[in-house]
Amino acid sequence: MKILSYNVNGIRSAISKGWVEFLAEGGFDIVCVQETKAMQEQVNTEGVEKLGYHHYWFSAEKKGYSGVAIFTKTKPDSVVLGMGHPFYDGEGRVIRADFGDWSLLNCYFPSGTSGEERQNVKMDFLKDFQNYINELKKTRPKLIVVGDYNIAHNELDLHSPKTNNKTPGFLPEERQWMTEWLASGFVDAFRLKHPDMKEYSWWSTRFNSRASNKGWRIDYQSVTENMQDKIVDCRQLNDVVHSDHCPVLLTIDL
Repeated sequence: MKILSYNVNGIRSAISKGWVEFLAEGGFDIVCVQETKAMQEQVNTEGVEKLGYHHYWFSAEKKGYSGVAIFTKTKPDSVVLGMGHPFYDGEGRVIRADFGDWSLLNCYFPSGTSGEERQNVKMDFLKDFQNYINELKKTRPKLIVVGDYNIAHNELDLHSPKTNNKTPGFLPEERQWMTEWLASGFVDAFRLKHPDMKEYSWWSTRFNSRASNKGWRIDYQSVTENMQDKIVDCRQLNDVVHSDHCPVLLTIDL
């Protein structure tokens, strides 16, 4: 099964840049999109429907902001919008699809880059999200949690760690959360398969960062340890350009 995760930074913009044609060529089974920045009714979905995708949306209450969506060729047994927290759910950050005995969560974590208030929101989200997942695992123990985590975990995950240790996305407390997250029963699919490889999933739009590959790996595919033997591969598709992020492809034998 090919599960693609992609922060498109505006799905209407991505569609105008050939995103649907990219999906047609890729043959992905499930596509998880973050930062849709649109309500479902604002988007022409005819193209993805012709490719055989069912689609499920969880948009932010604020127009043109945040939002997640799942496109899947296999119809889920159920879809759950949000994590039961009114504030985060109002920002359209988590959508879950259940397939048989496993579940897929598509997530867009807060970034914290716009100031102290939003950084505090991010840290609260991380704590509340961990609690939500701990509770979910009691009934759905097999989980794949993909999306834009807005955290680079280790020095290998960004181009210039020494100059970014006080930058949101690489703060010690964020990195510690990632360490504890993985210790709670998850594996980072990319690092499991490529422990020493440098690949990035996001580049600043300034300073010609993408052309010089001065990026960050902040998009993850976390898989519960009870499914890690099913992981075939996980890679960043660096040559695909519809956004300031690139898509990340998880191949898993389910």
